Amino acid sequence: MNEQTQAPQGLSPYVSVRWQGDTLGQLELLDQTILPDRVEMVPIRSVQEAHEAIVALRVRGAPAIGIAAAYAVVTGMQSLVSRRASIGESLEHAKSLCDYLATSRPTAVNLFWALDRMRRIIDRNSNLASALELSNQLLREARQIHDEDRRMCHAIGEYGASLFEPGSGILTHCNTGGLATSEFGTALAAILTAHYQGKEIEVYADETRPLLQGARLTMWELQQHGVPSTLICDSMAAQVMREGKIQYVIVGADRITARGDTANKIGTYGLAVLAKHHGVPFFVAAPSSTFDLSILDGADIPIEQRKPEEITLAFGKRTAPENVRVYNPAFDVTPAELISAIITEVGIIHPVDEQHVRGIVRQ
Repeated sequence: MNEQTQAPQGLSPYVSVRWQGDTLGQLELLDQTILPDRVEMVPIRSVQEAHEAIVALRVRGAPAIGIAAAYAVVTGMQSLVSRRASIGESLEHAKSLCDYLATSRPTAVNLFWALDRMRRIIDRNSNLASALELSNQLLREARQIHDEDRRMCHAIGEYGASLFEPGSGILTHCNTGGLATSEFGTALAAILTAHYQGKEIEVYADETRPLLQGARLTMWELQQHGVPSTLICDSMAAQVMREGKIQYVIVGADRITARGDTANKIGTYGLAVLAKHHGVPFFVAAPSSTFDLSILDGADIPIEQRKPEEITLAFGKRTAPENVRVYNPAFDVTPAELISAIITEVGIIHPVDEQHVRGIVRQ
């Protein structure tokens, strides 16, 4: 692509995940539970704190979760480095850290992808002499995962932006920007790239109930980049499409099957149905690490169930009577036939089916 049309690398004035120092350094996360009121990086001093941060959505978004978990393995090794534990003990401890972190959230496949890479480092380095040497290798891999995601985000942005006509209205759901990744995002990377290319797009962001990631996070990110944008309630999407304000819908993903069925934030499936009815192209943007080619049908994707209080006591205010029954899945699955194209860092999958997914994604 022409250098002048590319969105600037490293432009974002914020990062979701940061590692400071060497092997005995520190993991820091931007606490997304307090945005947009405050922007605060919180230190993660133990693997237990990292696990809690993932569960509590202090760090969220499939790529960012994977990056944070990789660094958390290094954090969990620090006590062994300090007391110069044997390599045998260190290898077993490192494996147990990966197993523990894998229990934090079940749907986002990037978490397991990143931890599998850390396990491979553990398995390949049984001949090392010390916990320090093993930790150095683990930190190196975590940084590699982080750097790779930066490059993938910008490549997704370039491919995605190429699909948007100038002056278009674009609807997005949940948060898929730099807060959910290493930098710039997935679906939001396409939007930001189009913005920096001067395409004069207008973005509509669903508030994304029940935790308002669209209202709190996506709108905040769009403001940081000066993108013309409008916030709408989730239930307004059909009307906005009917009024002709939307020419494209683009969302992210937490897991994509071999045939292209896509798990994403609850509410995504409904948007895909609405887009189909109104003749609006529906795009999914995700790195190749989000694909799970071991699963063919979206019905086999595990769907995380969240606490009822996220609906009945959202942000500390009771919004439903006590003792009501609550169903609170964090994700839904959009079938491949409702998806116009899937945008990856290695190309655009169109049409969306098993043949074309496997033709682009190599695992």
